[in-house]
Amino acid sequence: MLTLTADAVAAIRDLTSHPETPPDTGLRIASSSDDGPATSLELSISGGPHPDDQVLESEGVRVYLEPAAASFLNDKTLDAEIIEEDGPIFRIFRQTA
Repeated sequence: MLTLTADAVAAIRDLTSHPETPPDTGLRIASSSDDGPATSLELSISGGPHPDDQVLESEGVRVYLEPAAASFLNDKTLDAEIIEEDGPIFRIFRQTA
């Protein structure tokens, strides 16, 4: 299953914890290609999961994974570099043993 670093959790919390956002707001990761999720992934803020999404909760943040993306990310870790003026940059790494 996808794991999140502390920096990824902090970045997701920053993006989804505004007073005007619905309580189930989270980061959604989906394949943006018909050629499979390894070609391209799309990250967006979502007010809740889509019907077939896998829901990952960690330290109070939610990540919604579209099925093809969930399969691709099963052995990966999501990390973020927080750049104040530009917002976070997310990176995906293979999990280490």
